[in-house]
Amino acid sequence: MFNAGVDAGSRTIKVVLMDAANNRVVSSGICGQGVRQTAIARELFNKALFEAGIKRKDVRKIVATGYGRDALNWADTTVTEITCQAYGVKHQAPGVRTVIDIGGQDSKLIRLDKNGAVHDFAMNDRCAAGTGRFLEIVARRLELNLDDIGAAAKKAARPAKVSSMCVVFAETEIVGLLAAGESAGNLAAGVQNSIARRIGDMAGARLEGPIVFTGGVALIGGMRSALSRTLKRPVAVAADPQLTGALGAAIAAGGQ
Repeated sequence: MFNAGVDAGSRTIKVVLMDAANNRVVSSGICGQGVRQTAIARELFNKALFEAGIKRKDVRKIVATGYGRDALNWADTTVTEITCQAYGVKHQAPGVRTVIDIGGQDSKLIRLDKNGAVHDFAMNDRCAAGTGRFLEIVARRLELNLDDIGAAAKKAARPAKVSSMCVVFAETEIVGLLAAGESAGNLAAGVQNSIARRIGDMAGARLEGPIVFTGGVALIGGMRSALSRTLKRPVAVAADPQLTGALGAAIAAGGQ
């Protein structure tokens, strides 16, 4: 038998199928979010089943998590993304004490106790300029692909200071800096440092390692280094940073 986790995030949908006998991932998938959220998620789930050679009747339980979890009425139950991130990261990195999850619409800092259970967490509001959506806006303004933000930041001679807390005001600030002649590299590095500072503000003085970085933003070059510098602690990127929530949901489906 198998268990499944579906993470309906604000920007992407992720699916993980696990063998219930040994908690081994047998199939996974990711696709963009859309207005047909329920149908898209089901299509991705069916694709994962097909690729693994599994029938729907062989899936014992489906757990939905993420921003749009309540819309997935074909899942058996829902579990919060905080809990699922903790399960997923602990499965990949036993001993982790802090999870930094930066997604499309929000950022989370999750503290785990010595047993891997959620101790507490902090979360930004969706207007804060510290999410994947902000990086998408910056990339567009700099006429870069999102994947090129890290390479541009490496060329920074002097990272720009981006201080606005709201995406709208931060974009206006960046437009002004561009008009003043600031380079794309300095702005890219400045934005990465700005996002890292917001995580540092959420962490406060209490931060235990090991620290694991998840979410789509973890795939962008330079973000791990920016976090490490700001937090003054080593930060590791999860093995599959976009899939940890779905992985945790599949583990939750198994009652782990």
